[in-house]
Amino acid sequence: MGVRGLQGFVGSTCPHICTTVNLHELAESHRAKYPGSTPTIVVDAMCCLRYWYTAESWVCGGQWREYYSALRDFLAAFTSAGIKLIFFFDGTVEPGKRDEWVKRRLKNNREISRIFHYIKSKREQPGRNMFFIPSGLAIFTRFALKSLGQETFCSLQEADYEVASYGLQHNCLGILGEDTDYLIYDTCPYLSIGDLCLESLQTILLCREKLCESLGLRVSDLPLLACLLGNDITPEGMFESFRYKCLSSYASVKENAGKKGNIILAVSDYISKVLHLYQGEKKIEEMLPLGPNKALFYKGVTSYLLPGQKSPWLVQKPKSIITDKQMASLNPGSKQEVPMCIDPEFKQEVPVCTNPESMQEVPMCMDPEPNQEASVCMDRESKPEVPMCTDPESKPEVPLYTNPESKQKSPSEIDPKCNLEALTCTYPEVKQEDAMDMEPEIKQATMVSESEILKVARMHHVHSESYLVYNILSSGEIECSNTLEDELDQALPSQAFIYRPVRQRVYSLLLEDWKDGASTGPVVKEWFVYPGNSLKHPDLVRPLQMTVQGGTPSLEVLWLSQEPAAQARRLDTLLACFNLSSSREELQSVESPLRALCCLLIYLFVQVDTLSLEDLHAFIAQALCLQGKSTSQLMHLQLDYINSRAVQLGSLLVRGLTTLVLVNSACGFPWTTSDFMPWNVFDGKLFHQKYLQSEKGYGVETLLEQNRSWLTTFHNLKAVVCKACSKENRRIVGRIHWNSHYTGGRQHEHDHWRRY
Repeated sequence: MGVRGLQGFVGSTCPHICTTVNLHELAESHRAKYPGSTPTIVVDAMCCLRYWYTAESWVCGGQWREYYSALRDFLAAFTSAGIKLIFFFDGTVEPGKRDEWVKRRLKNNREISRIFHYIKSKREQPGRNMFFIPSGLAIFTRFALKSLGQETFCSLQEADYEVASYGLQHNCLGILGEDTDYLIYDTCPYLSIGDLCLESLQTILLCREKLCESLGLRVSDLPLLACLLGNDITPEGMFESFRYKCLSSYASVKENAGKKGNIILAVSDYISKVLHLYQGEKKIEEMLPLGPNKALFYKGVTSYLLPGQKSPWLVQKPKSIITDKQMASLNPGSKQEVPMCIDPEFKQEVPVCTNPESMQEVPMCMDPEPNQEASVCMDRESKPEVPMCTDPESKPEVPLYTNPESKQKSPSEIDPKCNLEALTCTYPEVKQEDAMDMEPEIKQATMVSESEILKVARMHHVHSESYLVYNILSSGEIECSNTLEDELDQALPSQAFIYRPVRQRVYSLLLEDWKDGASTGPVVKEWFVYPGNSLKHPDLVRPLQMTVQGGTPSLEVLWLSQEPAAQARRLDTLLACFNLSSSREELQSVESPLRALCCLLIYLFVQVDTLSLEDLHAFIAQALCLQGKSTSQLMHLQLDYINSRAVQLGSLLVRGLTTLVLVNSACGFPWTTSDFMPWNVFDGKLFHQKYLQSEKGYGVETLLEQNRSWLTTFHNLKAVVCKACSKENRRIVGRIHWNSHYTGGRQHEHDHWRRY
């Protein structure tokens, strides 16, 4: 993430830009400057997952109670200092960053292979140097933070852009994260999560003004520098020859900077001593070897411009006002920024990123005085707070049915359609076709029209209440990152294939319009990581028809209806997505939070015929024993050894819980979300312990730790699962009854799904 080589450069060559700060003191200073204002830090949550997950065990599927407790302690430290936190999560992968996403996923695959090789050879968990975050951590962290009363948002575009926008527009104390892009954005101060000491609330502040001073640049030059060095949009190799030309002519090479550090110094020197001379007189493509990469370069620079900001590098003085001769006679040493030619109506159309205090989608008035240029600086006193332009007469459209657990106010949202209009209006030299290449995400292949349904889906998405639903409706493209799966284990299919039929039925539900007169339905692009998938192209997956008693209800009924019968329809639809309509009565007899887990176990054991009776005993026993365990007991649980198959089963179940989040939100929330949060139904080490005991042939009473009060519940749950499986002609047997034909299942699944 971030700018190539910049993190190392800051640490080795420019350590003076890093200042130790105390967040208690910063908060007190903020309160003194802005009486009545709550000091707020906006958090890039995706950067913080590794910092938050402090549990010693990580391969068994996740220590979710420990993790939840760690999050609570993290929040308590900031609450005691009177600091408010706002969390942002990635809600999508933008098309321009897909290649980088794929590159990281393939790298993760290699790391996972090494992890399983280590486990099978050593029978223990690898050290922290091979740490890999448990599956589903980002998804369930959203729900954990919400349940702890935090404002949590899921982005509609690149999360770091929305984080930087929020920090700027709401005069935040800082951005807490670990991404050098926050040094490039002209926004509030950048605070390091990696250097945070929770006890003292001390961390490192990285100052972009000091960075510019060291490099001889202006803050407005940083987006240009980032693109020339390489970032997530402009590949590192795009300007490689240009960087080496700068280095070869650079006369102030520093021995302690290293090769990458000297390249950063050389490129900065070229910008300050050469490009500045002609800034505003020549187009940037006349000064840099952009070639066919012009559109990508423009996209890279503009990706750092927050609402109301401009780049002097993308502005040329209008020839109708200044002639070529006048331009040639200008003082080439002048560093005055060239004013922009902007449509005065345009500023009223720039939407605010997120405003948690407002229920309305309102435009942002970036400049209350049209002739005054908005500036951003470290001294927050010099920057007037930006007012919101709201219509007191307008009322927000509130959907009739929403997630009953939602209490969070609706933020305003960025309309991606505005980006193209803003780009071509602000920068006349950017042609329409170039802009289309620069911002492909604005040409959303919307699969459902902008309707009340899509508004509800977007609201739940932004509020981190749903999972993948809005992505399916708006673009028909979704992704799932790496899972701890052993590519050499041919007996267990990948989770991507196991849960695909469920997703296909969800596609049928969400993309309902295709049924009317269409011979073939739409396809959803799935970027799911699984062994053998090169990710060169997405899997094209079609909806799968499902049968719901009384007919499949419309999304209007599932999401908007308040009729008493609607809740029963929602549950019927959820069960139909798992193809479990015939087991409705049995599942209804199971109490929460075990009902959702029971549903998931039935589906798993029907789908995967290599799951045994011992596996079922382990899953049920850990869920029951978990109810009586404290976080401390789970933390101190010791395992005899680590089994690679149990590692994969733990991740498989957690991915099933994320699938339940998708289905539950698509069906209008028939079940309480807490019923399938992992800290309520699953613990990695506890499951591993029960798996090892069950594998050794231990009896049920031993699995239940001699707690006879759980014995009846255990047998009832087992009976529900076995009865439901028998309806599908699936008989669950012990491993002693396994036959050789169970092996090789994964290759069969691969061939089957490749047809799509």
